[in-house]
Amino acid sequence: MGKGILVDIRDCRFDGEGRFRIGDYPTNAKEEKAKSDEYAARTAANRERMAQLQDKLYAEGREGLVILIQAMDAAGKDSTIRHVMSGVNPQGVDVYSFKQPSHEELAHDYLWRAVRHLPERGKIALFNRSYYEDVLVVRVHQMQKGYKMPDRCTGMDDDEFFSKRYRQIRDFEEYLWENGYRVLKVFLNVGKDEQRKRFLERIDNPTKNWKFSEGDLRERALWPQYMKAYEAAIDGTATKHAPWYVIPADQKWFARWLISEAIVAELEEMDPRYPEVSDDQRASLMQCRLQLTEQ
Repeated sequence: MGKGILVDIRDCRFDGEGRFRIGDYPTNAKEEKAKSDEYAARTAANRERMAQLQDKLYAEGREGLVILIQAMDAAGKDSTIRHVMSGVNPQGVDVYSFKQPSHEELAHDYLWRAVRHLPERGKIALFNRSYYEDVLVVRVHQMQKGYKMPDRCTGMDDDEFFSKRYRQIRDFEEYLWENGYRVLKVFLNVGKDEQRKRFLERIDNPTKNWKFSEGDLRERALWPQYMKAYEAAIDGTATKHAPWYVIPADQKWFARWLISEAIVAELEEMDPRYPEVSDDQRASLMQCRLQLTEQ
């Protein structure tokens, strides 16, 4: 895919075929703002379809879905989760925010905290950030050099260390696939200029001051390093069973529609169905119905 206006979610998909270059994926879909209501209506329709499919998924209990969202600060992770997932039954969805690891989490392997939050089959787990932080922020800040681990684990150059992690992540996601789970990976690709506008809004709007910190500026100064880390991580971990969707995030209403398209498409491919009732079960139901009508 080259730079330009998107047609549908397939333009955002990268499954490991060829080489991933982040510059080939736009941050802005360049859709007319006048169409925002139209796309909001499309998103709402997808939410209804998502709710229908999720109800079947929960009833069937055969597959689980893990949706993870990665992005730079101010790309719209929280609002995306709120708008896209608002129509589903909370009983069948778990949302987890992966923040700075605790001492307990650092004492385990980096996938441990993700495994702890895997959903039951039949449910959806939505990860706000994820184990991918361990090949993004860790790489940018060289955190692996301070790990309490044997030299065989860290005594190598950066490329070798993170290449091993990409392989471990591919193996982990393939393991999930082979055990009844699907992983849908989203990168909200916000532009640097758009991030600046959103940071300024957080400073200028008193109701959004709490969202901003000086640390956000320190991370913004590392933008080139983060883009390089994202490019390497997406290129090294995208597979047929666990592709990445690189979503242009400058227009939030368009990004939300694209993500809803990706989720609906994944659920439809899963093709969940309500459990079938046997003849004996049907007969038992009729007996129960008869008793209820006679009470």
